Amino acid sequence: MKHLGIEIDVRNLPELDQEFLPLYKFNTAFLKTAKKPVSVAVERAGGQMATYHTFIHGTPEMAEADRYYIDRLIKTVLWMKGGFKIYISGDDGICEQMKQAYAPGGSRAFDADFMANVYERPFEVVACGQAPEEKSESKPVGRHLEGCRIGFDAGGSDRKVSAVIDGEPVFSEEVVWFPKTNSDPDYHFEGIVSAMKAAAEHMPRVDAIGVSSAGIYIDNRTMNASLFLKVPKDLFDAKVKDIYIRAAKEIGDVPVTVCNDGDVTALAGAMSLNENNVLGIAMGTSEAVGYVDQDGNITGWLNELAFMPVDASPKAMEDEWSGDIGCGVKYFSQDAVIKLAPAAGIQLDESLSPAEKLKKVQALMAEEGSPAEGIYRSIGVYLGHSLAYYHHLYGCKHVLLLGRVMSGRGGDIILETANRVLADEYPEAAKEIKAALPDEKARRVGQSVAAASLSEM
Repeated sequence: MKHLGIEIDVRNLPELDQEFLPLYKFNTAFLKTAKKPVSVAVERAGGQMATYHTFIHGTPEMAEADRYYIDRLIKTVLWMKGGFKIYISGDDGICEQMKQAYAPGGSRAFDADFMANVYERPFEVVACGQAPEEKSESKPVGRHLEGCRIGFDAGGSDRKVSAVIDGEPVFSEEVVWFPKTNSDPDYHFEGIVSAMKAAAEHMPRVDAIGVSSAGIYIDNRTMNASLFLKVPKDLFDAKVKDIYIRAAKEIGDVPVTVCNDGDVTALAGAMSLNENNVLGIAMGTSEAVGYVDQDGNITGWLNELAFMPVDASPKAMEDEWSGDIGCGVKYFSQDAVIKLAPAAGIQLDESLSPAEKLKKVQALMAEEGSPAEGIYRSIGVYLGHSLAYYHHLYGCKHVLLLGRVMSGRGGDIILETANRVLADEYPEAAKEIKAALPDEKARRVGQSVAAASLSEM
């Protein structure tokens, strides 16, 4: 297989997507012949810095490959760790190309605008003589089980809350709500407060509150979240950014901690496994990811791998929101199932919602030998290649696979195929990483108990 003048050896390809080209394979092949040093650093909140010292070819015939490699590297760092300022040293031409890409109207304008809103800073790309040094801060969070606690889990279709006393849930409630289609932030606020009050009624007091919520949160403030998709920007700034802080005050003057739901999923997995260095991947509406590092800490990284590229094929599917191609959301979510269905000979009614289409495919899996099995084998190949890449980036030892796509027999096929591909193509990584579905203990600990444990009293 060849791409941009780089020869790439790939033995395992998805049976329903023969054009798939693992980005990690492209990167490793590219770096075998690249000799010109280049450094890229991405600055995020608090002066933290993600710095990567790498190489390009620096020759006219490899100019396109060089640009592509640096473009994908920066995109990866931005959505893995976050940031609002890119520093590039070692090649002025590459720096100028990236400035144009991240300028208004450029190929990465979506990413620049998104990060500028998250960090409330203008987005910049600058040249520098020497890239700033790496600086990262992780913080211990969770595993605090003493006292009377509320754990709130805000999902896109239902909200869950638990009252937890000394680590044991004494009350749990699940309520259907419609946050993604409601433009009035008071609807969200009243739903959150109602849930918290319901939990508070089942305890003698409330000592702490923890919130697990889809989206990006900095200092407990909502910087971006699909739950508030329809809320106008002026109301978002006025009423959503501090919505969880305000809701907690309705319960009392107690500590509150808000974390991305992916991080809380990883925390729940770490608590159930009694291990650290856990990457949690939930394949549902999108690809939600969280990470607990080797010290058992939350890193504060974005971990928005739905927008991180995994496929280097120029024919990769486009993500409708960002306009980019080859990103995780089209490989590790219900979108992947829907994308692959026609190649498996399965026609899905276009009037159905994405969730309903997924259910149709899952229903076909009840029969052994169903053509739907090819969909799950193909996703398993995607995953095997991408797990090696994720391991390279995170150094994770455990990967917990969750979400609707991983449910039932299809999830077993995905896991089995991914482990086979990992062992065949990346034997060294396969020795160091263990991918698994959550066991019964993980299900019992659950998201709400992990969320309840977030705040330190």
